[in-house]
Amino acid sequence: MAGHSKWANIKHRKAVVDARRGKRFTKLSKEIIVAARLGGGDPEANTRLRMAIQNARAVSMSNDTIKRAIQRGTGEIEGATYDELTFEGYGPGGVAIIIECTTDNRNRTVADVRAAFAKCDGNMGEANSVAWNFDRRGRCELAVYLDDNEQMELALELGADDVFGNDEGTVLLCSPDELGRVINVAIERKLEVRSSGFTWEPRTHVELGEEHLAKKLVKLLDILEDHDDVQHVYNNADISDELVDALG
Repeated sequence: MAGHSKWANIKHRKAVVDARRGKRFTKLSKEIIVAARLGGGDPEANTRLRMAIQNARAVSMSNDTIKRAIQRGTGEIEGATYDELTFEGYGPGGVAIIIECTTDNRNRTVADVRAAFAKCDGNMGEANSVAWNFDRRGRCELAVYLDDNEQMELALELGADDVFGNDEGTVLLCSPDELGRVINVAIERKLEVRSSGFTWEPRTHVELGEEHLAKKLVKLLDILEDHDDVQHVYNNADISDELVDALG
């Protein structure tokens, strides 16, 4: 199975530790609203909505809040209309970055993302300027720790393409079309699904060996991830364990 660096695990842990409850709820609510608007309010018939609800419940979002978000998406109650935007660009050291946003003000979001790149010596690019170097994948995270042999067996049984462990449990990667089936099989096996969704996996990585470049990249990623309109940020940085430790 493909290796996943200490950098990826530490960034994952940092995201969990730094997450502000209200901000996270807002982002999850937006995902529920958009999913319900695009595919209807029935989670049994709308896989994206089912995953969004699952992710919201994983962080203890109340059923009432989830219900209101669904009703806003289906138009049963009034609320802002959200658009989905994807931005691409290069960060310090030529690191490729993809940013997925959900916004009620496209001009504001474009300006803020562009300003973040400029502030950290990066450049926002055109569509497909970096996406060609990423693969769209389904991601299912289980709240269970498995050894290497168990991971391999589980991946084969569920039909996943890749599997690895992180600080929170075990992560399965698959084609986007197979994600719903992988989740269903995991649930049938009574494995707790902590979160699920779609991700961008880099085909190649850019090694950052200089501390000043790594610091600028971390600053850029933090600015983007902290923005209310930004749902997800993906990059292809490869930073050594030693440099990660130096960055704290």
